[in-house]
Amino acid sequence: MNQSAPAKRIAVVGGGITGLSAAFRLQELAQEKNQPVEVTLFESQPEAGGWIGTISQDGYRIDTGADMFITNKPAAIELCQRLGLEDQLISTNQQYRGALILKDGTPVPVPLGFELMTPSRILPMLKTPLLSPIGKLRMGLEYFLPRRTSESGLDADDESLAQFVTRRFGREALTRLIQPLVAGIYTSDPEKLSLRATLPRFLDMERDHRSLIKAIRKQKKQTKSADATGARYGLFAAFKEGMQTLIRTLADRVSSTGTILYEHRVTHVAAADSGYDLTIESTVETQTQHFDAVLLTTAAPQAGQMLEAYAPVLSGLLKQIEYASTAIQVSVYRQENIKHPLRAFGLVIPAAEQRKIFAVAFASRKFPGRAPEGCVQLRTFVGGAMQPELLEHSDDELNAIVNQELADILGVSGEPIFSKLLRHNQSMPQYHLGHLQLVERIEQSAATLAGLELAGNAYRGVGIPDCIHSAEQAAERLLVDLTARV
Repeated sequence: MNQSAPAKRIAVVGGGITGLSAAFRLQELAQEKNQPVEVTLFESQPEAGGWIGTISQDGYRIDTGADMFITNKPAAIELCQRLGLEDQLISTNQQYRGALILKDGTPVPVPLGFELMTPSRILPMLKTPLLSPIGKLRMGLEYFLPRRTSESGLDADDESLAQFVTRRFGREALTRLIQPLVAGIYTSDPEKLSLRATLPRFLDMERDHRSLIKAIRKQKKQTKSADATGARYGLFAAFKEGMQTLIRTLADRVSSTGTILYEHRVTHVAAADSGYDLTIESTVETQTQHFDAVLLTTAAPQAGQMLEAYAPVLSGLLKQIEYASTAIQVSVYRQENIKHPLRAFGLVIPAAEQRKIFAVAFASRKFPGRAPEGCVQLRTFVGGAMQPELLEHSDDELNAIVNQELADILGVSGEPIFSKLLRHNQSMPQYHLGHLQLVERIEQSAATLAGLELAGNAYRGVGIPDCIHSAEQAAERLLVDLTARV
């Protein structure tokens, strides 16, 4: 590395997966480009990870937030390769691949060949008790429906999930089948969720093939892929020791040549000569530090608050992105204390069922090593955009609610071996209609601020690969900008 040039000081704000990935990528690029940098990462909590973490004790391994990632988006896999973590990755258990949906209080398997929104096989759809005969007929009529017309062009149009599904498959398919499956991913209101921002491939399938059923059957013939139910489970991966493996490895790599300051909260970003002054609050003092460049990876409203005085227009745009909160009760039970056989990866619950939980993941069915022999780990989800009022309950009240729901739905009895309630407040950005247009305005506004970048799950994808991709793109833009200013 060229030691004659002064090192550029870069602040990365936020120590979740996005911030750690951004800091690591900055260090990689600096080494590749022989451009000396000093990377300092600020994290307000006592440890890194944000909504990703792992608890390991007494024979069970519990992921406190995300427990796997999809592999058909390459950013996460490529990062694992560069970190030397490929041998730590595991795939989902083939024995239990599949999902359940609650129907009139009873868990029912998702029809074989149904992928999130589209059926690829006729017979399983005809046999499923999830839909009435009329609902099945209406869903099948999708094959014959014309594609929509658009004055502005099909590539530009957007619809809510509810609008699209009702138009193509009918209201019953939305409420009983598709809404709960999508809610398990985005914890969102289907009447507001932007299809273009979240699941654009379905809009593209209509554009290209007219019928989604026709499109998915054609794809199946071309790929000859194995049947999946609810989600493409073969495309998911996790770590043997839990998702904390990725967080700890990234934190170690970033710390080796840079600095991570825990329990340091950045409250303001202000313009200064050739860079930015950051106001930082720690447990002992409030201070100001100068940096040549800043990369913000916090939730959008928090980033907006930091930029309020310096960039009020950008600040206002960032604060328009809404978030939902979720609580997860993680519990470990002995197998004999659960009447249901749990022959799936999890259960999703339609809002129409009027339950107080919206999903239960059978974590030890998905991946090995998540519970001791003869035990089962459950991750039960409460709240989200559809039932935010439930999170006003105390921890004890929420635990009681979840325990009663598990008893009613899965026949769970007795006390759990382990139980922990995890609150993820304002953790899931809501991609409402108009989200992509809002993000474009945010990106255009941020582009006018030299040496400042934004990254995270608020913008163009909520999954782990999306966060990593966002982080790495922001890091690359920042290094280009710094090089241009030399």
